[in-house]
Order: sequence, then structure tokens, then C-alpha cells
Amino acid sequence: MNGLKGINLKKGLNLYYLPTQKFKTSTISVNIHRQLQKKDATKNALIPYVLRRGCRDFPTSQAITQHLEGLYGTIFDCGINKKGEDQIIFFNFEMIDETYLPEDMNLLESVLHFAKAVIFDPVTENAAFKKEYVAQEKEKLKDVIQGLINHKTSYAVERCYQEMCKNERFGIYELGSVEDLNGIDEKNLYEYYKDVMRTSPIDIFVAGSLKRETIVDTVNRFFDMEPAENIAYPSTEIISEVGEHKKVEEELPVAQGKLSLGFRTKISPRDKEYHALVVCNGILGGGPPSKLFNNVRERLSLAYYVFSRLEKFKGLMLVSAGIEVEKYQDALDEILAQIDEIKKGNISDDEYHATISSLVNGIKSLKDNAYHMIEYHISQLLGGTEDSFEDLIEKITAVKKEDVVAVAQNIELDTIYFLKNKQ
Repeated sequence: MNGLKGINLKKGLNLYYLPTQKFKTSTISVNIHRQLQKKDATKNALIPYVLRRGCRDFPTSQAITQHLEGLYGTIFDCGINKKGEDQIIFFNFEMIDETYLPEDMNLLESVLHFAKAVIFDPVTENAAFKKEYVAQEKEKLKDVIQGLINHKTSYAVERCYQEMCKNERFGIYELGSVEDLNGIDEKNLYEYYKDVMRTSPIDIFVAGSLKRETIVDTVNRFFDMEPAENIAYPSTEIISEVGEHKKVEEELPVAQGKLSLGFRTKISPRDKEYHALVVCNGILGGGPPSKLFNNVRERLSLAYYVFSRLEKFKGLMLVSAGIEVEKYQDALDEILAQIDEIKKGNISDDEYHATISSLVNGIKSLKDNAYHMIEYHISQLLGGTEDSFEDLIEKITAVKKEDVVAVAQNIELDTIYFLKNKQ
């Protein structure tokens, strides 16, 4: 993979180096992979927020903040990501590039010492997490989970995925559930956390101008845990069979209806058709040049907004639209009609070229942000692909109209979810 230097440090621990002189900071991202499953999802989501409250060396949030200020304003963030059916606990650190520091200052070593302390050496009481921290973070997580309903577009998209993948791991919300929060306490969460750290594959990404040898040596010294024998990356199942499509309606106090359509593409990132699918999605609903924008929104005024997006790891495509409730059937019919237009080969030169140009510009822009670069390479690893930015641009620009038409034949409607105003 051009530009990405991967080193297996030990079983279950991999280091990836992204050398770049572009930024005035260096970025470290520690990613802990867990199979997404209902019994563990809420605990996985809670762990990083409990850990960030304090560790043995820096036992309070205030102590952590003061220490980071002493590390030239190093930025620390953590949380949970969902990629396919992989639930990722992440810890990110952004520090000033060492070329701007005194020669005798080893900031990488100090930051990794802090990272190890936060991730592997938490504050404990009576062989458990600190009770106060767990109780407070449970309440915060509960508020976040319940707060999803206040963001109606995101809520409708999540609910469509949940209904579409009701009997699949992907249907589990990445933050878990309020119901499962109730059974978590400081003791069982701590026992589970210890198992997570022992049995999970960990990928560490470093982007910046640091020397490769320095990074390898320092990470090796600080990430010296003893892994279990049964470490394996999570897997994601792609479902190809679609029965009779599901229709789900929900009523809430909303100013406009939220229509979400879930489709099965039956294509994984490893399939040769994948890049044609990316272009197909762009032509359908990837922005202003797209069919959905120009027809559903502009020409027919059937939607306030409309877009499509891929869930690449799961082989899904989703269309989301904000509509007047009374325009539901017209909007639905027109969205499906635009997909049929692609299947019939009715793609204009303007739609095709504008989509390719937009995708290429989007790929190039990823290089302007270290976290975007890291996210891209995590996706490549989890997708089982090895495309550099240049490789991806080459594959996207090689897609022809006939490739888009061919891949569109695989796209099949699975679920219609409609959120409408409560009567």
C-alpha cells in the first residue's frame, strides 16, 4: 500500500506509519477492534468515556487537562466507531511536530506514556472501576443514546438500518442501548474491560514527519501487553438475498417527513465491481450533479434534501430525503424511477463526468487532514483492500458508463422507512 508502512509488532498489535511533511502536528490513533454484538455493544461504547475520566498517574479530568497542557497542548480524544460489524474503540492524540520543539524534548515518548496510562492503567477502587466515574458516564451515554431522536435525519437513517438488518449484527446501534446500560456496574465493566484489552486486535496509526525507527521503538516499549492466543479481527457478513421489501412507518413530532430507503448491493469492497458501485452511488445521489438532486429536489420539488450513500463494508446503499408527508408516494416513485434510469443506461455525459470529478476531488482532499488519512487507511485494512489514494483515483477514473449500468442491476430495495408527523 503506497505511503502506508505496516509493521506487526506482536500478535494482535500492528503499527501503521503514514509519513507526511504536510502538517505541523503528528497524529497518533489507537484503534481497538471488537465484534459488534448486542451483549457487548453498550459496554464497548462506555469504556473509552470511563477511561478518559482518569488513570492512576492522572486520576481526574483536571489532572489530565493540566498534563496535556504541559505536553505543548497535545489534544486527546476518544470514543467509538462502527465500520460494518466492527465496533472500534479509538483513542486519538494530536501533538505538535517535534521539528518545532527543542532538540532534547522527546514529545512522542511523553505522549505515548500518557496514552498507555489512560488506556491500560485506569483509576480503580476495590478491583473495579471508580464507581462515581461509571455512574456519571452511564448517565451521559444514556443522554446521548436518547438524544439521537432529536436529530431526525440521523435518527431516520439509523432506524432504517436497524429495521433492514434486524437479524444481523449491523442492526445494532454503535452506542448500544439504554436497556443494556442498566445492567452495567463498575465491577462487571472492569472485568469486561480487562478481557477486551487482552483479546482485541489493536491497530496504531501514526501520521507525521517522525522517524520510522523512533516510532517503532517507542511504541514497542509502551505497548508491551501480553495478548491472548485467540485474537481475530471482527468479520462483516454481506447479505445478498432480499425477500419481499419491508415497509416501516413511525410517528413523531416532526416538521417534515423523513424517508429512508435501504438497498442491498451484494457487493463488498473486495469485489472488482466495487469502484463502479461508488460511481453509481455518486451519479444517483452524491451531490448537486446527481440524478436525485436534479430531479427529485430541483425539477419536481419533491424533497427539501435528498442524497444517497454507501455502507461499503456491509454492501448497503441508503437514500435519505426530507419531504412533505403528502408527497410521500410521489417522492418514493421518483427515487425508484431514477435508479431505474441508471439501470436502463440513461446516464448523461454531464452526470458521468461531474461525478468522476467530484469523487476524485474528494479523494484528493483526504490528504489535507491527518485524521481523514488515517480513517481512509483503516477502511482499506478492514475492507481487505490495499488502494493508495493514487490507486483509488486510477480505479475510479477507469470506470465506464457501462460498468455503472452493470453494477446497478445488483441494487435491490430491501426496506422503506418513513418518519412522519404524529397525528
